[in-house]
Amino acid sequence: MTAVKTSKQPQAATMVSSPDAVLKALADPHRRHMLKLVQTSEMPAGQIAIHFDMTQQAVSLHLKTLARAGLLNERREGTRRMYSLRPEGLETVRDVLADLWPDALARLKRAVEAGKTQKGKTQ
Repeated sequence: MTAVKTSKQPQAATMVSSPDAVLKALADPHRRHMLKLVQTSEMPAGQIAIHFDMTQQAVSLHLKTLARAGLLNERREGTRRMYSLRPEGLETVRDVLADLWPDALARLKRAVEAGKTQKGKTQ
């Protein structure tokens, strides 16, 4: 009889993901759907696969891409692989977007205040 080992701790991504890797992983609609499936609770790969019209092997490749990009935690439970969302994996993309789209609300506020000032001068 062989013992079944269970890893209680999820494996975090072994390397820090680049924004490019995260954006490439998010570019595929199947991968985005996979992230939504594991957003609130951990799921085994087989349960994720039933939501897609593709082979288990194709689903595994997508999950591997997401894990390498730092978007998924992977934990082994016996022979099953359990996946959960790793939200901190999105931080690199958030930083890129913040650089490209600086505080939009602050700009809106300044524009509104400038409009009020202009109205006050013309009245």
